[in-house]
Amino acid sequence: MRCEQAQEQLLDYLHHELSPPEQLVLDAHLAHCPDCQAELESTRQLWLTLGKVPTPEPSEQLRPAFYAMLGEFKQAAKPSPARVWLAQARSWLQNWLTPQFAARVAYNLCLLLVGIAGGYWMSRPQPAAPATGSQQELAQLTQQVQDMRQVLLLSLIDAPSATERLRAVGYTKELRQANPKVVEALLGTLNHDDNVNVRLATLEALAQLAPNEPAVRQGLVRSLAQQDSPLVQSALADVMVQLQEKRSVQPLRRLLRQPDLNEAVKTKIQESIKSLSSDAQTHETFFLARPAHPAELSM
Repeated sequence: MRCEQAQEQLLDYLHHELSPPEQLVLDAHLAHCPDCQAELESTRQLWLTLGKVPTPEPSEQLRPAFYAMLGEFKQAAKPSPARVWLAQARSWLQNWLTPQFAARVAYNLCLLLVGIAGGYWMSRPQPAAPATGSQQELAQLTQQVQDMRQVLLLSLIDAPSATERLRAVGYTKELRQANPKVVEALLGTLNHDDNVNVRLATLEALAQLAPNEPAVRQGLVRSLAQQDSPLVQSALADVMVQLQEKRSVQPLRRLLRQPDLNEAVKTKIQESIKSLSSDAQTHETFFLARPAHPAELSM
């Protein structure tokens, strides 16, 4: 141990506040170091002298003076009304000026512009010949609104709030046709979102797009193997029957083999497989039983 370390521990040594190992090390150092012995004795004498110093009685004016000083400090630290208003306004702006809020504002402004333009064209006197140019411009604005809806959907679909994600899924009802990016985002939400309600809403939106979107139908079939919620599994089985998607029979059968599958879901899947299989068999039986056409017989 060095002398600097020993002298830093002298006060604790005098008050018996050192741990046993530290006490032993310091005792060994003091036994062979005259300088630290002298420093220890000096510290002991100083401490004894300080202990004999009388403690002064507080003045009668101490308490009033303290509270007066405290009141002045509070008054000086109290924010002015203008500063409070500015702080509240700053907090409000920080809470509202988010990317999702900006996207919603842009979308609403675009709708407003389209409404104004549409009203202007509707109020114009119609010429005898069709106004092809105006119709094309209106179609372009309508397409821009569709594009804005898709951009807004893509910006909200990954929001931390489940409410925002539900709102994003709701925009699909206003889309005439979804682009591949929107379809991919919706399928990703269906397969990976933590909120069951969001997944159910996404499934409903995809079911509406599926009749005209082969990629959506294929994505829904693949999604059967990735669902773990009984509610989503049951709803997805209903959608397969609604779409009469024969490719879902094998994934549904694999789903039945899961050992922890919910009993109600198992019953629903069995009914769905039976419905899909019976429709296929009925179609096949009709085709085989149909009388052959003379042209077919001649082949």
